[in-house]
Amino acid sequence: MRAPSEPLARSAQDLVNAANEVVPPIPLDEAAALLGDDGVLFVDIREPGELERLGTIPGAYRAPRGMLEFWVDPASPYYREALDDGRRLVLFCGSAWRSALAAEALHRMGRTDVTHIAGGFSAWQGAGHPVA
Repeated sequence: MRAPSEPLARSAQDLVNAANEVVPPIPLDEAAALLGDDGVLFVDIREPGELERLGTIPGAYRAPRGMLEFWVDPASPYYREALDDGRRLVLFCGSAWRSALAAEALHRMGRTDVTHIAGGFSAWQGAGHPVA
């Protein structure tokens, strides 16, 4: 058994780095250029409090991180057709850690048309891109 002060076999950062190797994040300027593209769906996977406090990318679909895999899976009772209508999914969270893990999970499920925004919503907002 691991003592509380011992390091983990893999850190959270290790997991994020590995996920980014599978699904590299798209640069912020490339993501911004996709805004308004009918073939792209921005997906906000942040917690409700973050969304309420900071806003979101205009037109983003809200899909909580804890439900994302279930909402994407047509065999799930929680399936959401909006996440499976042929559009490329561009995920984002606050700083691109959760979105990296989520993009990798969806990629493993077979959604190879998924990516996430480098730097997340913090970078988006910091660059002065539109916020709703």
